[in-house]
Amino acid sequence: MTSVNTNAPNGTKKILVVGPSWVGDMVMAQSLFIALKNTHPNCRIDVLAPSWTLSLLERMPEVTKAIAMPLPRGKLGLMERIKLGLSLRSESYDQAILLPNSWKSALPPFFANIPVRTGYIGECRWGLLNDARKLDKSLLTMTVQRFVALGLPVDAALPPVCPKPALTISKDRQQAVIDKFKLTPSAAESAPDRLTAYTPSMAIKILALCPGAEYGPAKRWPIEYYAEVARHKIDQGWQVWLFGSDKDKADAAQINREASGFCTDFTGRTSLAEAVDLMSLANTVVSNDSGLMHVAAALDKKIIAIYGSSDPGFTPPLNDKARIISLNLDCAPCFKRECPLGHSHCLTGITPDQVLEYITVTQSGRK
Repeated sequence: MTSVNTNAPNGTKKILVVGPSWVGDMVMAQSLFIALKNTHPNCRIDVLAPSWTLSLLERMPEVTKAIAMPLPRGKLGLMERIKLGLSLRSESYDQAILLPNSWKSALPPFFANIPVRTGYIGECRWGLLNDARKLDKSLLTMTVQRFVALGLPVDAALPPVCPKPALTISKDRQQAVIDKFKLTPSAAESAPDRLTAYTPSMAIKILALCPGAEYGPAKRWPIEYYAEVARHKIDQGWQVWLFGSDKDKADAAQINREASGFCTDFTGRTSLAEAVDLMSLANTVVSNDSGLMHVAAALDKKIIAIYGSSDPGFTPPLNDKARIISLNLDCAPCFKRECPLGHSHCLTGITPDQVLEYITVTQSGRK
């Protein structure tokens, strides 16, 4: 177990939230945490979640304790889940709120003997939940609405008002990543004459590009388009930072090659925590519909969010500064990992010039 902000007073309502497994969903789950705190200011919120999401929870002041799920996503691990539930009995939680809809996710709260176990029916969980909610997808059209609604009484008016996620970043954490990645005095030794690194006292603008999307290629804007945006902004004196996981390294390397090596490539070099802290230094973020897009939104960044196969109405960036680009083709959203028609026009039809114009608009503050 990993403690986070263990300052909740004794005798308050104790809530265990079983968190989602995806980065973007975990960011949106903060809206639930904030809503719970608004309703029960002194409540204690613990979150059971995959270990790699704990760094996000550490940046959510509403969370008292993060508990690492000992099993990888997709594994049943029946006995491990039962043992985990039994180990949580001593916490004496008043309520469990289950954000995943799977049967297995309901096992730990059941065996923890938590008196109120709230979640959507999903996978025949009637016996494991005793506050089973029926999900009305026509009423709760957004993921964040579905999360927040679980924290409300069953008879509450829907759809709910959803607070915006807001990750907390400290100056110490920012300085730590600046120091670790040697962003002072030069962010790119290969191009010292063209690229001056970020320092807190400088007014250099930083563009963060997030070319990956874990779900599949039907959510990824073309790499050559990202490269064109990178070249244009570098020519204007901006820094361009590339973010992503190990799986995005090849794409990032291609972007950097086409930008003559003047990007700073963080793909595969950072933990999620470090990526969050680095992104907090950026001025503008261009991203596919991905977990990092939601991180940028929760950091209150100016975002250009590019949607292809997914629905911006279902999982939008929860940020008033965000600009969404979606062509709204008849074939979209299809929610497929790969384009079933083989052309990905929903993405290729969004031009670099459009994105560059949106960057200009966000910087100017125009509507």
